[in-house]
Parts: sequence; C-alpha cells; structure tokens
Amino acid sequence: MLIDLQLHSNYSDGYLTPTEVAKFIAGQGVKIAALTDHNTVSGLDEFRQACRQYRIKPITGLELYTKLGGKMLNLLWFNFDEKDARLHDILRSSQIRRKIKVRKILKKLERKGFKIEINKILDKYTHYVPLNHIVDDLRAHRANRAKIKKELKIKNPREGEIIGKYFHNENMGVLRESYTDISKILALRKKIGGQLIFNHPGKHNQLKREMLNKLKKLGVDGIEVISPHHSLGAVMYAQAMAREFDFIATGGSDFHRHEGENFFLQNSWQYFKVDSKYLRKIDEIIS
Repeated sequence: MLIDLQLHSNYSDGYLTPTEVAKFIAGQGVKIAALTDHNTVSGLDEFRQACRQYRIKPITGLELYTKLGGKMLNLLWFNFDEKDARLHDILRSSQIRRKIKVRKILKKLERKGFKIEINKILDKYTHYVPLNHIVDDLRAHRANRAKIKKELKIKNPREGEIIGKYFHNENMGVLRESYTDISKILALRKKIGGQLIFNHPGKHNQLKREMLNKLKKLGVDGIEVISPHHSLGAVMYAQAMAREFDFIATGGSDFHRHEGENFFLQNSWQYFKVDSKYLRKIDEIIS
C-alpha cells in the first residue's frame, strides 16, 4: 500500500494548498498520508477534509526543529492532540523567534541596496516564515534580480545559490531555524500522545549508531528510512538500525512543489515510491 508521511503545504515552505497536496498524492495512488508542515499545525483541518474527499486516510502530522545538546535534528510527530494549548505555545514561540531572525537579515539586505518592503513580506507569513518563499519575494523585484545576478555572477541563479550568498553567509549572518529543546517535546508527548520519528537522518549525515542509541534511550519511537534524501546505502543502513533499536520505520517524499520550468522530473514521486510493506512496525502509526 502506498503511503506518504512527509508532505508540506503553503502553510510552511510548500507551494500547494493542503487541498492541492491531497489531490496530487491521490493521483499517485497514495492511500494514507500525513501533512507535516514545519512548526505549524494550521493546515491540518483543510488537509483532513481534502483527504476524505479523495479517499485518503489522513494522519495528524508535524515537523519540528529540535536540538539535543549541541546537535540540531528534525523530528516528525504523528497522532498527537494538535488542539493542546501547550503545543501551540511551543509552536508560537518558534514562529516568533523565526520571524525576528528573518527580519534582521532582510534589514541587512535592505541596507545593501535591495528593494524590500519588509513588513509587507513578513505579514504574509502568519505561521512559519519559509526561506524559499522569502527568496521568491526578493526575486519578484526586477532590480533585485539584476543585483543578484551581478553579485553572484550567474545568469540564472538557483534558489540554493541565492540562499548560500545572502542567508547562509557569515558576512551577512546565517539564518538558522528556531529550535526547541527535545526534552520539551518528549515531556509534552507524554501528555498529548503520538509517535516521534527522527526525520531523514541521512540528509545531514546523522545516521549514526551513537545518535540513534541516544534517541532510543530518550524515548524517540522511530526513524525515517525511505526518503528521497537517502542514498540506497543509507536506506539499507537505516533499515538495519530500525531493526537493531526496535524503531518504527517510516517513509515520506518530503514533497514541497512541482519544479516547473519544463524539467523532465517534476517531483520525487516520479522516481520514488513509499510502500508500507517495507516499513517495520508502521501499523503503530497508520492503523
């Protein structure tokens, strides 16, 4: 059975509405899915309604930026009570801190000569402030596009190149996510339930036995095994680690958008599928 337990909408850094996301995955034959927007649950009601329309079973989901000591890692959270006030306090705090960080860098870019209406831009993002959309906002002004091309010396700079130049640059300031200590999340999970999953650990070279052992002892329930961010070798290793530590194994496409621009490959579902039969203990989440 095809499932997808990592999807993003325009409530965070995706480009489709929750309804459009549900319609897209229905066309891929997905039967169970979770919307896992970053640090917000605001799109869940719309996503659930759309999933029912397309005969998809919706799973309550969320992606969190967390920290464990000096390590930063992403967690997926499934089947929790998204109405809980304590959860919303944590999410609101992360959203406020994120907006403050983005504002600081936009002010620096404004001083460098970029044409930016900072308040108008930030007022559009009432939940998570997505960096990819901020880049789109910068490029929307013709003068900014010319400035970016000149400074990067690239005719058609890609999103990642722009982020590297202006948002991940020590001279400008590095825009970091707003992380929540993992201990707060684990304590809240005891109150509102659900399963916590270490998200695409192979993406940031965190798929290591020492880290997995720490997370298991803390009470994390599983790891994402099947992901377009993982090489085949990483998938195989994650599968073995899930067995060794008795983790739930999950999988998701990390879908954000269709690429456009006449690319042959528009999204990961054109070369990548998540079948529940390959994921150990997955019924603990999807049943």
